Amino acid sequence: MRRQVASFRRAEHPRNPFIMAKYQSYVICTSPRSGSTLLCKLLAATRISGNPNSYFHNPSIQDWARSLDLSLDQDIAERDVLDAVFDAVRARGTDHTGIFGLRVQRKSFDFLIQKMNVLHPGLNSDAERFEAAFGHTLFIYLTRCNKLEQAISFVKATQTGLWHKAPDGTELERVSSPKEPVYDADEIARHLANFIALDDDWKNWFASEKIDPFRISYDALSADPANELARLLEALELDPEAAKGINPGVGKLADSTNRNWQARFLAETGDAQ
Repeated sequence: MRRQVASFRRAEHPRNPFIMAKYQSYVICTSPRSGSTLLCKLLAATRISGNPNSYFHNPSIQDWARSLDLSLDQDIAERDVLDAVFDAVRARGTDHTGIFGLRVQRKSFDFLIQKMNVLHPGLNSDAERFEAAFGHTLFIYLTRCNKLEQAISFVKATQTGLWHKAPDGTELERVSSPKEPVYDADEIARHLANFIALDDDWKNWFASEKIDPFRISYDALSADPANELARLLEALELDPEAAKGINPGVGKLADSTNRNWQARFLAETGDAQ
């Protein structure tokens, strides 16, 4: 028998139990190297704003289930598998705080929407599907204005294998053995074009869904994480005071190599965007 999808109860306002919270969930819409790991760690550290992560990172139901440590019978229907996956995601992304957090990258977004349509057929829009799955949702648009810096950061991380480090320099995420970065103008140009296209995809989706997202820039977030966190908490109608004393969980990877590559690329092409 197919299990029922979890229903959403309107969460109480954190400062007044007689007021219902405006949002039950938020979705960080972004692309790689835009500061989303920093933002997710900041939100989780408040202990009042969910535990956002890329729970649907790869376009594969099997990968989703494995990452959630779900052991599922291969003979059960796709819709039942999706029920189990979304139940587990809601639990992890809420983490007993009363609000669900999710980070979504464009590369797997279309696949996610397809599967949400399996769970919630007959709805008229993607926004309605998100609300059916996660309750009333605030969409957050986290973007990096300087796409050349973003492309260089991505190429360098891919080459070196190091994607994130702590403020003290300790490695947080390494996907391959250490290697020295090598300037590659073609790769930088390819990813520059890709990041511009990903941003256009988000903008077009917001427009088609008639969504006015809450906007955060990489520059503002990296320059003043506490202020951007407080702004977002206030938008979610959570206590912005929870941002005080929260330290960034990741440090910047950009160094002289990034700056040298940017100067060289601009000198060779004269095109930053």
